[in-house]
Amino acid sequence: MSDSSSPLPVIDVIIPAYNEELSIARVLAEIPAGLVREVIVVDNNSRDRTGEVARAAGAMVLHEPRPGYGHACLAGMARCYGRPSTEQPDIIVFLDGDYSDYPEDMTALVAPLLRQEADMVIGSRALGQREAGSMLPQQLFGNWLATTLLRWLYGAHFTDLGPFRAIRREALHRIGMQDTTYGWTVEMQLKAAKLGLRSVEVPVRYRRRIGVSKVSGTVKGTLGAGYKILWTIFRYL
Repeated sequence: MSDSSSPLPVIDVIIPAYNEELSIARVLAEIPAGLVREVIVVDNNSRDRTGEVARAAGAMVLHEPRPGYGHACLAGMARCYGRPSTEQPDIIVFLDGDYSDYPEDMTALVAPLLRQEADMVIGSRALGQREAGSMLPQQLFGNWLATTLLRWLYGAHFTDLGPFRAIRREALHRIGMQDTTYGWTVEMQLKAAKLGLRSVEVPVRYRRRIGVSKVSGTVKGTLGAGYKILWTIFRYL
């Protein structure tokens, strides 16, 4: 891929989505044209028209009836790994469907992978520009606590557990993702550190999402996510 005569890396995008009917078409419309081969929207048992809207906007739509962010991501990965070996993507990008991320930042996100400078790239909201109110105090504190523990316990230097991320297919396969709910992002980062993968962060922009967050928008979601993230961090010590 470093040779100018080599084919361009194939990039597929996985978007887990639960009740994102109002936002998913806008997310899909702003993914950089020509950069991505396939966008996989995993409808995580939505009660609205998320899947229908995503399909009309050109996405490959999968239905994952089991609730959980990790379940949705794993279903998208199964689609990527289910292809013949010669047709599997070189790079997989994970992106939320609530329009809080800026899909057009994907070009900068995958750049270190295209330059073969990294195995995994985390889009850092902490390093980028955030719209006022886009991250609630509990999110900011949770990110600080989790990334501090990752540094102390695993020697992993991250500023964010942001969901907008890109990773080489081979690296993701080595990591062996297992989490099915809120521990997904931190599991990927701590396992990458344990394996000695090259991980970098790039600044990404972040805005207020469309609709109410299923995690930070409720007390139950906030407590559940916080517990699962901390449990995951200590589980893999």
